[in-house]
Amino acid sequence: MIIPTIDAGLEALLRNGLPLPETLGDVSFESPSGTWSAQLNRITVNLFLFGVGRSSQQPRPATDRVVDGRVQRRQPIPMLELHYLVSAWAGVVRDEHQLLGDALGCLIDTQVLPARHFPVELTAAVQLAIAPYDNTRAKDVWATVGGAIKPSFELVVTTAGDALEFVELAPPVERISAMVAPHPHPDQPRPDRQPDRQLQPDHQPQSRPGS
Repeated sequence: MIIPTIDAGLEALLRNGLPLPETLGDVSFESPSGTWSAQLNRITVNLFLFGVGRSSQQPRPATDRVVDGRVQRRQPIPMLELHYLVSAWAGVVRDEHQLLGDALGCLIDTQVLPARHFPVELTAAVQLAIAPYDNTRAKDVWATVGGAIKPSFELVVTTAGDALEFVELAPPVERISAMVAPHPHPDQPRPDRQPDRQLQPDHQPQSRPGS
């Protein structure tokens, strides 16, 4: 449920920061296609999620807890990146530029999305950053959705993935007992062997005559 929670947090941030109350305009996460834009009748800030992947940041470390005397562990949680294409729609170019600039200022000034904007508590901070300009990426996204190219910027959201469940660990090993029989010293006879007996000849050889 991490993506819907991030969407809700971004919408709350923009509505409070622009401001953009529900009576005045919309915050949309729809694909900005030509069909979608033709149906607009209010000013709109669009945040189109076009990419999700694993972040290069280190995962959050494993966490241990004790429940009823038993140790439980939650494995490391990977960090994720969400890439949004942000655009503004107002019908008039000047108004769109004003709205886009306000959205850019609101997001660029917020490095960590405040927890009060989320409907539920998250396990990690949500970092916001404006990606460097990449004309090729923007053209590819607009071409994919089938919409006309508009001024836009890329917002990168970095946070931990959904929290994993705690798993009970096996009891720790307290003692290791050797299960090997003692090995005798090479100079000592083994208890399961009898000492070697010296063989005695059955009879003495007879002397030959004249010897």
